[in-house]
Amino acid sequence: MRDLSKIKYLDSASTTRVDDRVKKAMDPYFSDIFGNASSNHEFGKQARNAVERARGQVARIINAEPSEIIFTSGATESINLAIKGYTEANAHRGNHIITVKTEHKAVLSTCEYLESKGLDVTYLKVDENGLIDLDDLRKAIKESTLLIVIMYVNNEIGIIQPIEEIGKIAQKHNVIFFCDATQAVGKVPVDVLADRIDMLCFSAHKLRGPKGVGILYRKEGLQLTPLIHGGGQENGLRGGTYNTPLIVGMGKACEIANSERIQRVQSIELRRKFIEDFYENNKLGQVNFKEVKRAPHILSISLRNKDAAEFLISNSQKFVASTGSACSSALMEDSHVLNSIPNFNVKSTFRISIA
Repeated sequence: MRDLSKIKYLDSASTTRVDDRVKKAMDPYFSDIFGNASSNHEFGKQARNAVERARGQVARIINAEPSEIIFTSGATESINLAIKGYTEANAHRGNHIITVKTEHKAVLSTCEYLESKGLDVTYLKVDENGLIDLDDLRKAIKESTLLIVIMYVNNEIGIIQPIEEIGKIAQKHNVIFFCDATQAVGKVPVDVLADRIDMLCFSAHKLRGPKGVGILYRKEGLQLTPLIHGGGQENGLRGGTYNTPLIVGMGKACEIANSERIQRVQSIELRRKFIEDFYENNKLGQVNFKEVKRAPHILSISLRNKDAAEFLISNSQKFVASTGSACSSALMEDSHVLNSIPNFNVKSTFRISIA
């Protein structure tokens, strides 16, 4: 196996290393406390108690109630459950979704699938900073609008959309607001009540937790049609045996991120400033989107007269970063996010992300 210890990892928006405290919290649930959390005997009750404790830990980081947290395999599943589940359960109310051209592929692909089934989808454009125009959002709302789907922090460029204002617009028009907060939780304060968010998702592995587990926050009273039918777990919304070790890990990761967020962000901002100064002072490239609100951990850099992919390959023995999201890279496509931004040099731009 290749020794990676001398290569700097600068791709934390793709995934993060699991915190040692998270691994320690998970370990007993692989072997010692191995009961099925749906079983009624003592082995099952121990596991169930751990699942419910984790549910509370997750709820606290976004100011939700534990009963509003649905455990899933990750944000992609949560996105599918939120969009497909809500539009199917509420088809009598309308058939229109509003989203943004720069959303994660999981959102865009889900919306494209629903379009093939007859739903109406509006894709809002963004400006040169990757932000939507709130007037465009207001104008797009129809009588048939069911959902507004807009991410908190863009996973490729790090800009923060005006979430609180979007929530107010959605509430005023009696439209449900679903927010992908995968790159926001643990990095910026996320409050589903203050931001008037009706549904929200994120994954554990973006905040030093394990891969393969995530959540969907669903405001009490919202009706969803499940994607996965089975044993009635998660109040009938997500059938299947509980993955107790990973759920415990997600809960612990959220607990740590919640208590250490300020210190983590301060450390990230110091390292980000060093990286920004290095590229700009040495005239290697410019840091993008500095004039708008950004998450602390994601930097978008456009190189001077260089192709970003070639630059990353030539420096791969020193550090790793990304020319787009991990999902888009797997498809070998140019970044749909960067292509959606007016007058942007896509080929010279790459992402550095730190944790």
